[in-house]
Amino acid sequence: MRRLVMSASVIGIGGVLQAAPVVAQDARVHIVNDPDARAFEVVVGPFDLPAGTRAASEMGHMGGGHDAHAGAVYAPVTTVEAPASVYLTGFSFEVRDGDGELISSEFLHHLNIINPDNRELFLPISQRMLAVGKETGSQRMPGLLMGYPVPAGTRMVVTAMMHNPTADSLTGVVVTVKLDYVPAGRPWPLFNVFPFQIDVAFPAGDKSFDLPPGRHTWSYEASPMVDGRLMALGGHMHENAESLVFEDVTSGKVIWEGLPITNDDGTLVGVTLGRLYRKGGVRLHRDRTYRVSVTYVNATSDTIPGGGMGVIGGVFMQKGSGMWPLADKTLELYTLDRAHYMREVFGTFDVIAAGAAPAASDHEHD
Repeated sequence: MRRLVMSASVIGIGGVLQAAPVVAQDARVHIVNDPDARAFEVVVGPFDLPAGTRAASEMGHMGGGHDAHAGAVYAPVTTVEAPASVYLTGFSFEVRDGDGELISSEFLHHLNIINPDNRELFLPISQRMLAVGKETGSQRMPGLLMGYPVPAGTRMVVTAMMHNPTADSLTGVVVTVKLDYVPAGRPWPLFNVFPFQIDVAFPAGDKSFDLPPGRHTWSYEASPMVDGRLMALGGHMHENAESLVFEDVTSGKVIWEGLPITNDDGTLVGVTLGRLYRKGGVRLHRDRTYRVSVTYVNATSDTIPGGGMGVIGGVFMQKGSGMWPLADKTLELYTLDRAHYMREVFGTFDVIAAGAAPAASDHEHD
């Protein structure tokens, strides 16, 4: 089977104009500081999740993307502020039903936290602080060594999507993301690190794409804005993914390959991690080009709508001790990206960049 490499500009052409999502109007997003546990808790909900249809459940198992899940429900996009000055060192999350009982993490498709004031490492868009999904599990950095500095009042945009691939309806579902921290003012952590993402569907717009029959690869290339060391890597992919790779195009060296972790029935439950800090990290250079790529194998004879995603997230230690660069909010790409994650426009990069994307007002009666 031929190897197909696509740039971000052509990803997702099978469904560029997508319907506006169903928003859970009763869901609320808030953040609480628990100094005894040394954690912020980002609480999202409650959600009522209708049972998925049979077709949607099958599509979900096959790797259906954001628009392939019947009953997908979104929380209102909400901006919260960090209650205290801290160094974030890890995260965990849980999903509970209306009775307060723990339920499967599969009901959370993703929850993203975005810093609208900082710049991303590989693009002049808002910094992605955290992305949580069923395959991310709980992650923690060595808190004595590394931490992400978050001053009190830091703005954090929270977006979340829930879905229900089961035959049972649920009510009152709440997601809680726990952000572990070291209080500011301690002599540790020793090094500041900063989160980043690089996605095969960069630079902006919808991140899911269709999977044609066979084996295909999607990729995106960019250079970092500063020199530094890559300290840890993880990723997000869907069912049918073969691998997620980050490589130095200039040198031809593969830096990390993430592989799917599946349970006994073959369902994707995780992605292997790259703890590069154990060997001092991997140097990234501003004058080099890097590539993220994801490979899928669709063994069926049909295209799977919205079946693919490929995103890498990690932490990066900037060379020197300077502050992380702020985003230039006057740039067109920054504005376009922000409008998309705020759900003011919908569609792939080609559509929203051309001004053809539907605005939120166009869907008031959907």
